[in-house]
Parts: sequence; structure tokens; C-alpha cells
Amino acid sequence: MNPLLNLISLLGIAGLCTIAWLGSENRGVIRWKVIAWGIGLQLCIGLIVFVFGPQLVEGLSTFLNAILDASEAGARFLFGGPNSVLVSDPNFAAGPGPAGRWIARAIGTPYVAVPGDRIGPDNINPGFTYILAFRALPQVIFFAGLISLLYRLNIIQPIVQLFARIFQKTMGISGAESLAGAANIFVGIESAIAIKPYLLDMTRSELCAILSSCFGSIASSVLALYAGFLRPTFPTITGHLVSASIMTIPACFVLSKLLVPETEEPKTMGGVPQDPEEDLEQRPNPMDSLIGGALDGVKMAVGIAAALIAILGMVALINLLFSSLASLADSQVIILQPLGNVFQVITLQNILGALFLPLTFLTGVSLNWAELWQASVLIGRRLLETNIPPYQALAQLNATGGISDRAMLIVSYVLCGFTHFASYGIFVGGLSSLIPTRSSEVSALGLKALWAGTLATLMTGCIAGVFDFGNPMVFGK
Repeated sequence: MNPLLNLISLLGIAGLCTIAWLGSENRGVIRWKVIAWGIGLQLCIGLIVFVFGPQLVEGLSTFLNAILDASEAGARFLFGGPNSVLVSDPNFAAGPGPAGRWIARAIGTPYVAVPGDRIGPDNINPGFTYILAFRALPQVIFFAGLISLLYRLNIIQPIVQLFARIFQKTMGISGAESLAGAANIFVGIESAIAIKPYLLDMTRSELCAILSSCFGSIASSVLALYAGFLRPTFPTITGHLVSASIMTIPACFVLSKLLVPETEEPKTMGGVPQDPEEDLEQRPNPMDSLIGGALDGVKMAVGIAAALIAILGMVALINLLFSSLASLADSQVIILQPLGNVFQVITLQNILGALFLPLTFLTGVSLNWAELWQASVLIGRRLLETNIPPYQALAQLNATGGISDRAMLIVSYVLCGFTHFASYGIFVGGLSSLIPTRSSEVSALGLKALWAGTLATLMTGCIAGVFDFGNPMVFGK
């Protein structure tokens, strides 16, 4: 524990607000109530999560982890089995039996990792390959169906209304944007459907706030995807991702209102509108809701897979160009050698890491240069590569002890958001389709909202940094 890092995290909150204000459309308009209450709500949630209620987070994680484990049942049925390397049977150990393993060690070195070893006290590798498409993406499908079912049973709506009223009463924002922000804790751009009747008459500032909350939080359908990477070494990560998603919504309102201040009078300032009522005869039954949600999850899973294939391929292609230029260091032409030396360290990930380095420092992640740079690269990679490769890399670093607990905690909070270019088309296109007459205005606000969402996730990382006192219970240890 280093109190200086906690102080940097606290000052980082003010620093991020200042950065947003410098890029404001109208620096003369500052809504102090939104800023004060927005930051205050985050600090209150931080106190509960890290100081007063680590047991609550641990209990929430245990509950959600049980659901995550259940979500693998379908994938194991389709792709698993005792001989599968796609989705392993947890009760089956592939490879040579006990006698074969004894012989391998007897005639070899004292310890040789062989296929079939199970995770145990000696942390032997289980020998199964983790394949994203067959392990993580089916969980997206399951959670999409589960959330759709919970909406049909009217279990989620009261929770959304509660959060919406808290946001509206404390920060003094309009009821419609409060409702959309609260819904974003559970869903993505679908949250805008709840306020569709009000979208056409919304102010520019309201539209920016709605888009920012879409970028800044994660939908419940991808919760399992991100949690699955870190669960083996960070048992309570699921609860922390939920708290991060809640915590980021007030931050999105704070930063979006600094970037695009409210200069008009929103029509829903008086209170939170109710969710639109569906015709009882047209409402799907619970089973139809479950299947329909799962089918939507299939589209999402395919979209995630397609985005990863396309984006990571382009990143590799650009890095191939850089590596080709780096090979000039061995060129016979002396004048080209300095150019090659420069590109020895230039990759797309390093460029993004350099751009995000000052922002990463503001989170108070570390005073160690190597770890600070490592964290900055992970956070920067999200912009192009989506959250998935950075979370995988973070999990690998954590498993090998290559990153401190504090850095892992803060980076996992910062990465919890849809602030990448792959989501830009989804959110901007989705909102534009609901109000086609204002599509050009929505497109113009898209990049501002992406910037606000990015700063909001960094602010959430600052909150985690402020309250990280090295308590092992926070990490489920």
C-alpha cells in the first residue's frame, strides 16, 4: 500500500474532469450539481465495494459465478465430451493415466508437465486448450437469453427505475437520460428503446449523455465473457465488473455534461418516465423471451467474432508493416539503418500505449515505470482491439505474477466498458435508426460520446485506486 498512489487516484478524478472541460463546446457553462453529485455517487459506491462491503461483493460474485458455470452447460453439451479439447468435461482428465505420468517423471526430470495433469496444490497445467469461440461466446448467448427472460418477468424494470430515480434526483438531469443510463447497466443500445417516444425532442446534451452511457458501461450479456478471463486468479471479479458498470454511469453523466453542456430545458426534467407498456396479447411468453433473447445473443456472438477476426487481422497487418520497416536496421544501406532502429520499438499497441500514458498515470495505477507502461498499453489496446484481447493479456499477466494486485484491479475496472471503435457503429447506428431525422447530429456527437465514455472508465479506475488499501478480501483471497 502506497498512500501517494491513492492521492494520485483522487487528484486524477479532478484531472479527468479538467481534460473534459478543456474540450467542452461551451466552457462557460458548468453544471456543478451534476459534477458534485456524480462524483459523490461514485465515491459512495466505492466505499461500499472496497471498505464497508467486500463481503457483499464476494457474495454477489459467488452468486453470479454459479450462473456463469451453469451457462457452460449448453456449450459443453454441443462442443464438449470426454474427448473434446473445445469445452472440457471438468470430471475428465485427458492424456496418460497415473501409471503413464509416473513413468514420464521416473525416466525424465523430476517434474515434467504432461497432458492430463489437473489443477491442484502444485498448480499443474490442466492440459486443455481454452478456445474463445467455444467457451466464452456461448456464455454471451446464454446471458442474452437470461436478461430477456428477466425483462419479460418484470424483474429488471424495478431495479432500473430505482437507479434512474437516484440519478435524476441527485444529479438533476432529465428523467429520460436517467432512465437510459440506468438501463445501460443491464443492456446496450437497447436502453434507448425505453425512451424512444422522447428521443426526437431531446436536447443535444441529452443525446450525448445517452451515447456516453452506452460506451462507458457493459451489457450484462458480455459480463460472463470478461469475467471468465480473470476468474481463475481473481475470484471476485464478477462482482467488481457489476460495480464498475454501475459506478461508470454517473461518471458518464459528469463528463458528457462537461463536453456538451446542457443549454436548453429538457422536456423530461420533472421526473423519470415509465417504461412503455406492451400489449398483453402481443407480449411473448417467457419461453419465447428466452429463445428470442438467445437468438439476439447469437447475433451478438457472431458480431463479436467477426469484429475480432477483422480488427485483429488489421492490427497484425499494420504491425507487419512496422516489422518490415524494423528489418531495415540490418540493411546494407547505412542511411536506412537509423529508420530501422526507430521501428524496432514501434507497434500499434505501443503507439496507443504512449497516447494513453498520461491518462493511465492519473488513475494512480503504479509508480513503477514498467508496470505503468504495461497498464497503459493494455488500456490503449482496447480502443482498436475491443476489450477481449486486453482482458486476456491481463489475465495472463495476473496468472504469472507479472502485474501487481493494485494494477490488476484498476486496469480491470478501466477496461469495463464499450469504449472502442467497434462499438461506435453499433451505438451511433442504433440510435440514428430510432431518430433518422437527427442521424447527422447523432453521428457528430458519436466521437464526443466515445471520448466521454473513455474518460468515464478511467474515472472509475480512479475510484478503485482511491479505495484500494491492499485488503485481500477485495480480491477474494
